[in-house]
Amino acid sequence: MTRPEAVVFDIGNVLIEWQPERYYDRVFGEARRRALFDRIDLHEMNDRIDRGADFRATVYETAEAHPDLAEEIRHWHDRWLDLATPEIPRSIRLLRALRHRGVPVFALTNFGVGSFDLALRHYPFLEEFDRKYVSGHMQVTKPDARIYEMVEADCGIAPGALLFTDDRPENIAAAAARGWQTHLFDGPQGWADRLVAEGLLSEGEAA
Repeated sequence: MTRPEAVVFDIGNVLIEWQPERYYDRVFGEARRRALFDRIDLHEMNDRIDRGADFRATVYETAEAHPDLAEEIRHWHDRWLDLATPEIPRSIRLLRALRHRGVPVFALTNFGVGSFDLALRHYPFLEEFDRKYVSGHMQVTKPDARIYEMVEADCGIAPGALLFTDDRPENIAAAAARGWQTHLFDGPQGWADRLVAEGLLSEGEAA
């Protein structure tokens, strides 16, 4: 197999935990959260933001359509940093170790324009990628084949020389279908092991 020429990271649940239900359980209680999520598909709302819809306007319009749940819905925007937390320190160390080795490192993420700008201010390590592919700017999300095609065209690296990690099987499958090398992320240790196996990091660098 071709030695990877660049490593591509998803962000949510790879570098930063993304578990909105956990936040809502803590703030409003599990019963209230279940009632909210059963009635309103907040993840579909977020998908629209990830495809380029305005962050605040989309959340607030959804809140206005459901006045009895408006407070809870607005938290998706107003308390977003409390939803997207904490960072995953070892994954960040792996990102930096690759860069120290001179391996190009890209981000490929489903993220809104406004929410990503917020994340950049709060998580400075997000500026460390050599290239950032953000779905809100690209107006297409994983696992649509088009987003992978756009990455290939922009970076100029052959699909088989890209190594991509993501926590969602459907995103991994779509990348693999284009010939990318892939790793389904289920924790930093497995990802570290894969980077060592590919010869991109030593065991010490991946520790």
